[in-house]
Amino acid sequence: MSYDPPPPSYPYRPPDSSPSYDTYPWVPQQETEPAVRRPQRHVALGHHSDLRVLRSAYRWQRRVATLTALGYFVLFLILSAFAPSFMTSTVTDGLPTGLLLALVQVPVTWLAIVLYEQTARRRVDPIADRIRKQAELDARREGTR
Repeated sequence: MSYDPPPPSYPYRPPDSSPSYDTYPWVPQQETEPAVRRPQRHVALGHHSDLRVLRSAYRWQRRVATLTALGYFVLFLILSAFAPSFMTSTVTDGLPTGLLLALVQVPVTWLAIVLYEQTARRRVDPIADRIRKQAELDARREGTR
């Protein structure tokens, strides 16, 4: 049988230890006083209403473009499935209506892109610019403190 000496009853303290080694865990630590902060004179960036308005404008923009492109395509699919006689009828000599409607899909996609750009310029970009300028002002104000 070997004899192992009992472990020391005190915790190991490394050289140049911090004061946290000098206390036991059940002894309450002294709380340091938090630094006093000055109250803000202005409302900081992150106006929730501005961000909500930006999100709703962007959502409107996506809906307009998506419904334009997908709406026409779904209409084309429904006509192909439920009105085959209409789709096979000829518009001019040898050009069926279905082919004409399929070729019109390309300009409708371009129209969706134009609508997306237009609603971005008219609704989304001004709100985003206003939020960006407010962020720059807030950053300058924080930099001068």
